Amino acid sequence: MTGLLDHMRTHATPPRFLAALRALVRTDSLWLIALAAITGILAGCVVSAMTATTLLAHQLLAPGAGRLSGLKAIDPVRALLVPTLGGLLLGGVGTLLARNRRFTPIDPVEANALHGGRMSLRDSLLVAVQTVLSNGCGASLGLEAGFSQLGAAFGSRIGRQLRMHRADVRLLVGCGAAGAIGAAFDAPLAGAFYAFELIIGTYTLSALAPIALAAIAALGVVHATGMVTPSVLVSTPVRIPAVAYVPIAGLGIVAAFVGIALMRAVTLTEQAMRTLPLPEWLKPALGGLLVGLLALISPSVLSSGHMAMQMGLVSTPPLLLAAGLLGLKALASAISIGSGFRGGLFFASLYLGVLTGAVFAGVLAPIMALPVSVCSVVGMCALAVAVIGGPMTMIFLALETTGSLPLTSAVMVSAILSSMTVRRTFGYSFATWRFHLRGENIRSGVDVGWMRSLTVARMMRTEVPTLPATATVATARDTYPGATPRYIILRDAHRRYVGLIENTQLHARHYADTTPVTALVQTGDETLSPDTSLSCALDSFERTTRPALAVTNENGMVLGLLSERYVLRRYAEELERTRRELAGEKHKH
Repeated sequence: MTGLLDHMRTHATPPRFLAALRALVRTDSLWLIALAAITGILAGCVVSAMTATTLLAHQLLAPGAGRLSGLKAIDPVRALLVPTLGGLLLGGVGTLLARNRRFTPIDPVEANALHGGRMSLRDSLLVAVQTVLSNGCGASLGLEAGFSQLGAAFGSRIGRQLRMHRADVRLLVGCGAAGAIGAAFDAPLAGAFYAFELIIGTYTLSALAPIALAAIAALGVVHATGMVTPSVLVSTPVRIPAVAYVPIAGLGIVAAFVGIALMRAVTLTEQAMRTLPLPEWLKPALGGLLVGLLALISPSVLSSGHMAMQMGLVSTPPLLLAAGLLGLKALASAISIGSGFRGGLFFASLYLGVLTGAVFAGVLAPIMALPVSVCSVVGMCALAVAVIGGPMTMIFLALETTGSLPLTSAVMVSAILSSMTVRRTFGYSFATWRFHLRGENIRSGVDVGWMRSLTVARMMRTEVPTLPATATVATARDTYPGATPRYIILRDAHRRYVGLIENTQLHARHYADTTPVTALVQTGDETLSPDTSLSCALDSFERTTRPALAVTNENGMVLGLLSERYVLRRYAEELERTRRELAGEKHKH
C-alpha cells in the first residue's frame, strides 16, 4: 500500500497514475488479487441492480407479488398484455441496435476463447438491459446471462484499461463471471467453478485466489443490498443406500437427454420463427403472447422459474402434474429464446431438472422407493450440467444449497454421467451449441484465439525462388545448381502461380534435360490464402501431405512460401507459452 501511495504522490495525472498502477500489478500478484476483488464488487452491484429492477418490473404482471413463477394464478389480461408489449418494445430496441454496426456483443466464453478477454462494456450493458426487459415482462428465461455478461465486461474493461497481459485480462473476465454467478445463486464455490469450467476453461492454482475472492466479494454486496437469493430448505436423507445409486445414475442419463431435447427445441423454434412472414421486430411480441397463453395454464412458466424451483424442492408435485409443468416450461423457454428474447437457461434448467426428477421418482415408485427430494435435487443438477456444461459447478451448487454430503455424492454420480452422455451423443452445451450454429468451433473458454491471430501472412517467407513455367529441367539446373533452395515456385508469363517443385526432384537423374519443369509438379497441388489461420494451414499440410505450400492472392499472384516445419515450430512455441501462462509463469522469461 505504501508503494501505491508513493506512486499516487509522484504521478498526479490520470495517465501516469494508470501507468503506475499497471506497473504495480505486473510486478506483484497481490495487486491482481485486489483488482479481482474490485471486479467481484462490481459484479455484485450488477446482480443487485438487475434483480431489483426486474422485481420492480414484475409488478406490472402481478402487483404486490414477488417472483412471478411462484404465483398460484395471474390476471389473464396482464398475462397476455405485458409479455406482448414487452416483446414489442424489445423488438423495437433490437431493430435500432441492428442498424448500429458497432453493436456486436461478445459473451465471456467467446471473449476468452477468441479475443483474449476483450469485451465491450457498452455492448454488454445493452445486453444486460435487454435481459432485464425480457425477464421483467415475464419471458421464460433467467437473468444469469446478463449477470455474467456485464460482470465479465467490467473485468475486461479493468484489464484493458491497465493494458494487462492477455492471461490476466482473461482471468479478470472469469472473476466477473464468478462473482455474478456466485452472487446470483448465493453459492460462491459454484460461482468460482463456473468461471473455471466455462469462462477460463481450466483450473489453475494461481487463479484460485482471484476467482474465489471475486465470488466472495460479489456475494457480500448482494447480502448488503438485500438482493440475496432466498434460501431453500430441502429435507435430505442421512444416508443414501448403495443400491439407490443405480437409479440415480439412470436419472443422470435421462436428464441428459431432456437437456439435449431442450437445446434442439430452441433451435427448431428459431427456425420456425424465421419462416413466419412477420418482420423481425414483431416476433418477440408474438413470443410474448404465446408465453402469456402458457402462463394462463400455469404461471410457473413465467420468468426464470426460481421460486417455482424452490417450491418444487420443498413440496414436489405429483407425477402427472410434474410432467405437465415440465412440458409447459420447456416450451415456454424454447419460445422465449426462439422469438428473440434475451436471457439464459441456467435458472430455467434448474427448475426443469426438479420437474424431471419428480417425474422420474413417480415412474420409479412402483419399482423402488427413492425419496422424491433426492430425485429432485439430482435431476436439477444433472439437467443443468447437460445444458450449461459444468459438472463441478453443479456439484458445488448442490453442496451449498443442501449442505448434505450424501446427497452431493449422488449429484456427483448423476452430473458426471449427464456430462458424459451429452458429450458422446450431442457434443455441446447450450452455449457451445449456439457457437456451433454460427460456425464457430468453440467448446469452452480455453484460449484458442492465438491460433487465429497467427495467419499465413504473418508466417510466410516473402522472398522465394521462382522459375518460368516454360523452363526446362536443364535451365532450372543451371539456375539453381546447388542443394538450395529447397523449394522453387513456377510462374507463368503474367507472374501467376503454376506449381511448386522441390530441388531434390530437379536434380534427380531420371529427369532428362529437355523435360519441362511443369512435369515435376505433383498432382493435388494447393495454395494458401494470406488470411488463412494457423489451424487451417496445418489442415492443408495434412490433407496434401506436402512439406511446403505457396501463398497466393485471389488473382493467383505469388505472395510467398510457407513450410510445414516452420508452422509446427511456431505452433509448439505458442503451446508452450500458453502452458506457462496456465501454470502462472507468464511473467517469467
